[in-house]
Amino acid sequence: MIDLFLLNIFLAFGFSAVMGHFSLGGFLAGFGIGFAALWLTKPLYENSGYLTRLPKVVMLLAYFVKELFISNLRVMWDVLTPKHISRPGIIGVPLDARTDLEIMLVANLISLTPGTLSLEVSEDKKTLYVHVMFLDDVEETRRSIKTGLERRVLEVMR
Repeated sequence: MIDLFLLNIFLAFGFSAVMGHFSLGGFLAGFGIGFAALWLTKPLYENSGYLTRLPKVVMLLAYFVKELFISNLRVMWDVLTPKHISRPGIIGVPLDARTDLEIMLVANLISLTPGTLSLEVSEDKKTLYVHVMFLDDVEETRRSIKTGLERRVLEVMR
């Protein structure tokens, strides 16, 4: 899998060199074109997970950026308006993540999102305790974390 990633990087640099200027946009375009070329020639590679994992990583990043944007707006609105709409609380979220790396990724991505903070993982590693700034509905918040962030992290990691 790492070999195809390095090949994709090499193709992206090659594309930038052929285009005559090195820029982030040119590199990303070359990376996309290189990925498409690798995908078209996937029968040549022995069952590499790279071609299926990279789109899942991109989807996780897109989901996280969307959540980051929405939560930033919500926190900003609460700070700028005279009436506070926050209803803070702590909830336990049952985890499907089992390895330390999966749990760490879920917890850190939650903490990076404004308005939420991962507090602790239970001793049996089956529950993550999260402080939520806008806790309107406990079950909806749990469902949002499980079907949103945790599901996407597990798709990438497994």
